[in-house]
Amino acid sequence: MCRGLAALSTCLERAKQLKTRLGILLHKPELGHEAESFSSSEQGTKLRNSSEEALEWKKSFDHLLKSKNGVATFHAFLKTEFSEENLEFWLACEEFKKSRSKTKLSSKAHRIFKEFVQNEAPKEVNIDHETREITQKNLTAATTSCFDAAQAKTRTLMEKDSYPRFLKSTSYQDLTEQITSHSTSKRLHT
Repeated sequence: MCRGLAALSTCLERAKQLKTRLGILLHKPELGHEAESFSSSEQGTKLRNSSEEALEWKKSFDHLLKSKNGVATFHAFLKTEFSEENLEFWLACEEFKKSRSKTKLSSKAHRIFKEFVQNEAPKEVNIDHETREITQKNLTAATTSCFDAAQAKTRTLMEKDSYPRFLKSTSYQDLTEQITSHSTSKRLHT
């Protein structure tokens, strides 16, 4: 496919673009309304009443994570990048921390570990070997904080890597532009 070092850069760039396009096409039916709304004007309509909320997302990653619509929109974006497992793991950990039943705590912890943390997990998150081992040791006496180190690494990865790309994405830029132009035209008509 790619011959020579000179063509490698061009070939890799085309492969990335193809991966993104395929990701959008492959995940669109799976997401249903979510994927369509992420890239259409319906997203602007849906968030019109909470337009300030969508504009808050760019203030900080915490603002995005505190917003139900923000999390859904960010999740749809991550699916296009094939990295939704990071957010899904983070959300699973947040839900896990709310667990009150000591008897169910261990089984929930093992389920999360098998789904996201162990090597070759179906939705394996990108964490270092040391954090993976610490997390596995924490499972012997599962507490609501047994995933804290892995969750923090995953959060940092999203905040430093995926979140800036989300804010620069044409989908988010279009959304904020729609919101801004809508509120400007609304002020002019009143």
